[in-house]
Amino acid sequence: MKAMVTTKYGPPEVLQIIERDKPVPKANEVLIKIKATTVSMGDVKMRGLNLPIGQKIAARLFLGFTKPRKDVLGMEIAGEIEEVGEEVTKFKVGDKVFASTFWVGLGGYAEYKCMPEYDIVAIKPSNMSFEQAVPVLGGGLTAAKVLKIADIQTGKKVLIYGASGNVGTYAVQIAKYLGAEVTGVCSTRNVELVESLGADRVIDYKTEDFSKNEESYDVIFDAVDMLTPEKWKGSLKESGIHLNVNKHSGGVGKSKDHLEYMLFLKELMEEGKLQSVIDKTYAFEQIPEAHKYVETGRKRGCVVVTVDLD
Repeated sequence: MKAMVTTKYGPPEVLQIIERDKPVPKANEVLIKIKATTVSMGDVKMRGLNLPIGQKIAARLFLGFTKPRKDVLGMEIAGEIEEVGEEVTKFKVGDKVFASTFWVGLGGYAEYKCMPEYDIVAIKPSNMSFEQAVPVLGGGLTAAKVLKIADIQTGKKVLIYGASGNVGTYAVQIAKYLGAEVTGVCSTRNVELVESLGADRVIDYKTEDFSKNEESYDVIFDAVDMLTPEKWKGSLKESGIHLNVNKHSGGVGKSKDHLEYMLFLKELMEEGKLQSVIDKTYAFEQIPEAHKYVETGRKRGCVVVTVDLD
């Protein structure tokens, strides 16, 4: 099979296509023929390791010192089950599924991936293409689990900073579904997008500073890890809660209720209450180009890769 391998830490050019043996599923695994994957900022950071020196050393110790131990990136996949292990009862050949590879060695940048049956795999939303379904396992799952901390109720005022990003676009929709009054903060070019997702109000941070408009919120969700305490403290109600995508998403990748959240998001998508915002779609061989684009920090929603190598 073909795989896009990170040959060493560095610029997007370190990503190269090589041939590898097609994996064989164990007794409790399914073999997924990948149809779509994503390029996230997490992938970009693991490939380039463009971090402060202290974080870079810690990352090398965790990921691999001279090159990644897990050299095929890709945190989310969607595809079709081609083979099942002898002990598998939950899935059958031909099932169309989506899955998070975060805790099983990554591996989305390839033609095939084996996944344990009872890990983070589910039948994809029936009304979504592979490309539409795959991003929800990153931004959607993160948004749902972080917002759960706030126990959002009808009428609560929620501000989402970075509302046009991969996490933010899902957060706006999920908060609205839960009954919140949602304010999204984004740049000028993304105002209409965030409005279309259901935000009650959209603030263009280039022309207005939300921290100075005398509004107060029950929840402030920093979906891009950009706000300093000085920025949000004055706008948070005394009984309110501040959420940060990095600080409060611990365990999002693997937890006992992970599959429950996947199924919750699948249900919302099938009911037409949740959509994926796809900025750009790239072909498999264009993954390095996708990395270059994501690295600019200007993507809206998600960047998807179509894996069609037949």
